[in-house]
Amino acid sequence: MSKNRQIALVSVAILHVLLGYAIVSGFAISVVKKIVEPLEAVNVKEEAPPPDEPPPPPPKEIEIPPYVPPPEVSVQSDAPTNTITTQSNVARPDPPVVAPPAPPAPPAPPAVAPSPATPRGRGNVFSDDDYPSASRAAEEEGVARVSYVVGTDGRVTQCEVVQSSGFKRLDDATCSIIQRRFRFNPATRDGQPVPERKTQPVRWRLTN
Repeated sequence: MSKNRQIALVSVAILHVLLGYAIVSGFAISVVKKIVEPLEAVNVKEEAPPPDEPPPPPPKEIEIPPYVPPPEVSVQSDAPTNTITTQSNVARPDPPVVAPPAPPAPPAPPAVAPSPATPRGRGNVFSDDDYPSASRAAEEEGVARVSYVVGTDGRVTQCEVVQSSGFKRLDDATCSIIQRRFRFNPATRDGQPVPERKTQPVRWRLTN
């Protein structure tokens, strides 16, 4: 144990001894009684509020003198007044040249309707001799509607059945006879022959 620690322990022991002595001798009791003595009430007087300040005096009215206009002073000048005139020559653009409107185009000549093809000769008909023998024996009847083109030479081309008679032999005989035997004066437009498509029904009916 160091020397300083020993001194500290001795000092603490001495304080404990003094404190125990003070308790035994009644010193602590006298101190407690001193603390517990009755407190005396002291009446503190409040200070009176300061008096109100008097209101400020009203402002004095200031009289404004009437307005007197200053006298008019006219100054005559003998010097002549010079007037300066500036003239500027600005070239004006020429007015735009507007071309006169073009005359209206002459009306187109009315379209000439083409002249249809007309039968030529007496071969453009069907007879009983044209009836196919097999169809006659089988008693086949019906109406075949065909469409064909009359060329510029009056002959028939491009024949086709658009509505069948119900029997192939009658349909084939119809187009075959028309292409082989029918002749026409061709259709014309503006005096020139042109092709024309025609549609024709052919009725096949047994008479005997």
